Amino acid sequence: MAKKRVMVAAENIDVSAVKYDREEIKAPHLTGFLLKLFVWIVEAPILGSLIISVLKKQNKMTQLLRNTSIPEAPMFKPEFPPQEPETGVVVVDEDGKPEDRVEVAFKCLPNYDPATSFNGDASLSFRYWKIRDYAYAYRSKIATPSMVAEHIISALEEFSNKTPPQPLLLSFDAEELRNQAAASTKRFEEGNPISILDGIFVAIKDDIDCYPHPSKGGTTWMHEVRTVSKDAACVSKLRSCGVIFIGKANMHEMGMGTTGNNPNYGTTRNPHALDRYTGGSSSGPAAIVASGLCSAALGTDGGGSVRIPSSLCGVVGLKTTYGRTDIGGALCDAGTVEIIGPIASTVEDVILVYSVILGASLADRISLRPSPPSVPDLSLYESLNVLGSLRLGKYTAWFNDVHSTDISVKCEDVLSLLSKNHGCEIAEIVIPELHEMRTAHLVSIGSECVSSLSPDCEDGNGVRLTYDTRTSMALFRSFSASDYVTAQCIRRRIMYHHMEIFKKVDVIVTPTTGMTAPKIPPSALKDGETDMQVTGDLMRFIIAANLLGLPAISVPVGYDKHGLPIGLQLIGRPWGEASILRLASAVEELCVKSKKRPASYFDVLKSKEGGAFTAKTTL
Repeated sequence: MAKKRVMVAAENIDVSAVKYDREEIKAPHLTGFLLKLFVWIVEAPILGSLIISVLKKQNKMTQLLRNTSIPEAPMFKPEFPPQEPETGVVVVDEDGKPEDRVEVAFKCLPNYDPATSFNGDASLSFRYWKIRDYAYAYRSKIATPSMVAEHIISALEEFSNKTPPQPLLLSFDAEELRNQAAASTKRFEEGNPISILDGIFVAIKDDIDCYPHPSKGGTTWMHEVRTVSKDAACVSKLRSCGVIFIGKANMHEMGMGTTGNNPNYGTTRNPHALDRYTGGSSSGPAAIVASGLCSAALGTDGGGSVRIPSSLCGVVGLKTTYGRTDIGGALCDAGTVEIIGPIASTVEDVILVYSVILGASLADRISLRPSPPSVPDLSLYESLNVLGSLRLGKYTAWFNDVHSTDISVKCEDVLSLLSKNHGCEIAEIVIPELHEMRTAHLVSIGSECVSSLSPDCEDGNGVRLTYDTRTSMALFRSFSASDYVTAQCIRRRIMYHHMEIFKKVDVIVTPTTGMTAPKIPPSALKDGETDMQVTGDLMRFIIAANLLGLPAISVPVGYDKHGLPIGLQLIGRPWGEASILRLASAVEELCVKSKKRPASYFDVLKSKEGGAFTAKTTL
């Protein structure tokens, strides 16, 4: 019987005939002894290949990758058509000084009087301190960076005594933190702060270099084979603005997971519910920001690793256009789906950090030809007119494919408010070949992971990876060169579909995740777990931004019936960060009064006499 399947050229697909099929991932959920046994089986030479082959066939991967003829040529990294300039924006100089760019971004923020935050605002039940609040406190001598540093150190010491371990940081040096804070405090005393970010505390994910800390990638051994001699490009830009780095944040090992589980050092807990995952792989960065310990953090995003934990922890996470930021100095700096992006408690803080770290590498400028970077000008009334002209695309059948209707209903409510309050148009769209898109992303990121890690794994470190990482690696090793090329042909098809959609709408809107924070099985703490059903739910809406390199942002919009955060995702055109940041700011403003204080929260800025940090309940 013939197995060959021939795809119709992407431009000839009848979109009106496309029907949404919910994808059920067929794979066992394993922890403890069964997980160890499964790893032993899949790593066995013959039996392992057989098991992996069966799983791939059950999940319709083999037919697509081995038996399908695809007319499109491969696209080995994102290729973008020329884009129309964004309106209502201010262009920033990516070759200029980072401190000059952040000053431009600061002037584009809406009017705000930080003094009101310290006097209290009875209309808000909870609000995070903004970077502008810290800047005001330092300049008004209400606090100093050194005072805040001591509060952070006290909080981190409390976390270090948890049983079982649930560390926020994998590398932390209290004296090094004090030295950075003392230098910043001195600059303020001399009346010479470097920028609005001087004295602002930031955490760095453990797969991004931040000297003198090691980069372990959540493993027990990466720092033994790869030394850190300087900051990653993005970290260096932040340091030049006076940012204080508190250390390297916990993560899912090598970024190969969506929950944040890490049996090597302990699993970071969700600040809103300590029995639940943060999401991953940027688990530590999101939890640190949500806990109030840092204004912002840097994470990497190759498959939702900034947006998923941001959504589950109730903070803001930006995935930039592929190549917009220089990924040099990250463990994943050779991939075609990964970026470095900011996580912060507010959209305006994301804008400030983004303005500093943007700037493409020389190689990406040559190959990608990026549009000039810009930030939204939110300081003018005309900004509302720009917002009202935005057309938002929603694929309803996909939008509603969530674990709980709490998610789709809450996100739908926000879209209704955008339409009612700002005049945004909501248009129905259809996105073909979602299964093909997911498979192409899996083959792409998996093959690139194997290429990066194989030398060290063959050198004996493969057995030192966690069991769930070894399960992923067994699958990734099964992909052939022809599988990879096929995936890149699919990438071109999916890019065509999305560019056609962006001729009709400005932004694609979805829930960020298909479920809120999942519970942590106690049996998963020691040896980890593999649960592809949960992974599928968490990644349902994530993939396009990574496979195609599109900008996307997750912004919190409320909570489910269990009090767990829900995020709305905004996916923009290539190089369209300013547009999604503007829209995210409007979404945030619509939802500001529903903000809840996390169960685990530290107020490291406003404290009682004696310098002890306190829990902030009202402002």
